[in-house]
Amino acid sequence: MSLTSPTLASPTAPRSTFNTLPLAIAAFCLLWSFAFVAGKIGVTDCPPLILLAARFLLAGVLIFGIAMLRGEGWSLSRRDVAIFALLGIANNALYLGLGYIGLQTVSAGLGGLIVSANPVFTAVLAAVFLGESLTWRKIAGLMLGIAGVAFIVWDRISVGADSLHGVAFTLASLASIVAGTILFKVFAPKGDLWLGNGIQNLAGGVALLPFASTLSDVGDIVPSWRLLAAFAYLVLCGSILAYVLWFHLLKVCGATAASAYHFLMPPLAMLFAWLVLGEHLALRDLLGILPVALGIYLVTRPAADSVRPAR
Repeated sequence: MSLTSPTLASPTAPRSTFNTLPLAIAAFCLLWSFAFVAGKIGVTDCPPLILLAARFLLAGVLIFGIAMLRGEGWSLSRRDVAIFALLGIANNALYLGLGYIGLQTVSAGLGGLIVSANPVFTAVLAAVFLGESLTWRKIAGLMLGIAGVAFIVWDRISVGADSLHGVAFTLASLASIVAGTILFKVFAPKGDLWLGNGIQNLAGGVALLPFASTLSDVGDIVPSWRLLAAFAYLVLCGSILAYVLWFHLLKVCGATAASAYHFLMPPLAMLFAWLVLGEHLALRDLLGILPVALGIYLVTRPAADSVRPAR
């Protein structure tokens, strides 16, 4: 899923909209967190680049097909198309391409933990390169996030639970999505974000095709019902449904407040990995999750008056 944190104003919404907010938050967090488990299942039975190229291309076709069925007009300029294509390379091809290669030798729980820390690094880099305010809360959140991730990574590697090679790819994946988010804020594409998501998926799929065809072998695919289920989940729930929910949260409570929900992702990702994949979950992991979640919350927590519903 291509997930950015666009800087959008929170429009006035009718009071009835907020009745569905808790359900939307819960659904988004569950869908996004479980995507790491589905990805781990997928790369077990299919080369990651083939899996992702097929996922992005199919998701892009479905998004544009849905737009046509709904009679939506084209609202993107050439500039917007170029920017969304660039974001597709950063947020789809690089972010998930590197992340899925890492998932081959890294647990889904650790992969989810590392990548879910992206709001922390995004907020700090936005302060450095975009002139956004850097408060003591953001600095404290950054330190907590780094400390928590480093503690769990060091512990997992020391006991042989995860590979340093895989961790390196996962960290590169984190850098890609942070860079993609900064690019989104710098270029600020206009137009329909739903169509923009379709372009991102198609661009990511096209960018991965030559690498998938030369570095992967279709003979390595192990057809199975679990691979089909994982692929269907990643396309429908990861690339499409979760993105619709993300837009809903942006409209209802704004980008900053919506980003705060990422602090729920690390514990949820590790919980799902334990429940579905039987991945080892030690007390030391929980000790590392707490500072990461707190750090994300501190960095993304909006001011008290900015989270009140519009009336």
